[in-house]
Amino acid sequence: MKNIARGSYDEILVEDGIYILKIQNDAQEPKLIERDIDSSYIQFHFCLKGRSKFNFNEGNYYLEVNEENSLLLYNTQKNLPLDLIVSPGSWLLSVVMTIRKFHSLFSDEADYIPFLSDDNKEKKYYSQEIVSPATAVVLSQLMNFNLHPSIKKLYLKGKVYELISLYFNKTEDADLEQCPYLADEDNVRRIRMAKEIMISRMAEPPTLAELSQEVGLGLKKLKEGFKQIYGDSVFGFLFDYKMEYARKMLETGKHNVNEVGLKVGYSTASHFIASFKKKFGTTPKKYLTSNV
Repeated sequence: MKNIARGSYDEILVEDGIYILKIQNDAQEPKLIERDIDSSYIQFHFCLKGRSKFNFNEGNYYLEVNEENSLLLYNTQKNLPLDLIVSPGSWLLSVVMTIRKFHSLFSDEADYIPFLSDDNKEKKYYSQEIVSPATAVVLSQLMNFNLHPSIKKLYLKGKVYELISLYFNKTEDADLEQCPYLADEDNVRRIRMAKEIMISRMAEPPTLAELSQEVGLGLKKLKEGFKQIYGDSVFGFLFDYKMEYARKMLETGKHNVNEVGLKVGYSTASHFIASFKKKFGTTPKKYLTSNV
């Protein structure tokens, strides 16, 4: 394993057969990360910021993973060592799990998860997917936590299980075949543009009708397409994003509850506190106290 000069590489044993790899490159130049991973493991890689390139066969083949995307790697016939080039300003979180351990989690779900079926158990399986808002929240919690050592392993185990559950939580309407216009790259680009607009103007977001007009996509296509790509409605996504943004602001200790509430679009502290409690099950003040 090669170290990162500026940034960090942290490898955590969650339990027997499950590791978390946390990679942050805060330098101005790309960094190389190498680690042996044999064919007895399945790999989940999530790019939280920036982009990274996974090299295979001594660099003869590669897969790029961009921000808010994930990469699943599974091959029982060949070792897939980590040969990773992390771009400047990029963050990744990976879960590496033995296939034996993974199968024990989904022993009754072989028909639901394609590569667990008998037909595929001896084949390779690579998959790239967009990270849903719910998954992004868990990833952020895994990257940034402050816990007493006595409960750290329990917390991480719970979060890894939650992360894998969300990864495979495919709703009935999340089938691209049922929504063929998503195969149109221009429509996907417009839907992603809609997401960026909502994030950049989260304190005073446009209405759905205004957003539809701004990105040049019909209202029905916008709503259905957004749900297909991000796993939630436009305003459901925005709510999760705002609460996560607020949580991070509070944790810096530089802003009070009123300031954070105004930043994410709440005119009164009481409305913000109610929303925060709805999302995290506790008030901002109690959340900060519990994370000191």
